[in-house]
Amino acid sequence: MRDVLISPSILSADFARLGDEIRAVDAAGADMIHVDVMDGHFVPNLTFGPPVLEKLRPHTSKPFDVHLMMAPVDPFIGEFAKAGADILTVHPEAGPHVHRTLQAIRSAGMKPGLALNPGTPADVVEPLIDDVDLILVMSVNPGFGGQSFIESQLRKIERLRHMIDQSGRDIILEVDGGVNEKTAPSVISAGVTAIVAGSAVFKGGEGAYAGNISALRPRVHA
Repeated sequence: MRDVLISPSILSADFARLGDEIRAVDAAGADMIHVDVMDGHFVPNLTFGPPVLEKLRPHTSKPFDVHLMMAPVDPFIGEFAKAGADILTVHPEAGPHVHRTLQAIRSAGMKPGLALNPGTPADVVEPLIDDVDLILVMSVNPGFGGQSFIESQLRKIERLRHMIDQSGRDIILEVDGGVNEKTAPSVISAGVTAIVAGSAVFKGGEGAYAGNISALRPRVHA
């Protein structure tokens, strides 16, 4: 069984206490911190950008797993690198030259990731697999937290797991959307190595975070 990373999404944290919330999930066992950047154009919501990320960086040494739900992406790559992003994940639909974008992310000193919406086929990854360090499967339509898991994405995860294994590269296969203690075993069985979770981690307040994170890895600690 592969080790599974947990990346709590601060979209579900208390925005008035983001620094405290990040320190709390770090102490509770988070492996990465997931930051959802939304522009109100590529997806129907607005969140935050590089200035907020920069202010949050001193609160943890864990990797910032930054998911850009925005377009265009290229003009902001340098800003996210300067702000402290470790992984920068983009959608292939966010610009005309995704290969160039992934190269620019790596050149800026970050790990490039590629995110697939529920309607984006796994085959999009094939010509880009040597240029990514993370593949993110969206198991909900992006733009809002608290949605229900789309079961059809399990087949996509299985397909991507096979592609990654065939490539021989150490690529993180991540899933985001509706993952909780009930759906986590299915995505782990399908082959993911990282789980993004928002409300499943942040529910119940700070005293519950460690238990919530542990509940997402039942097959690792059994």
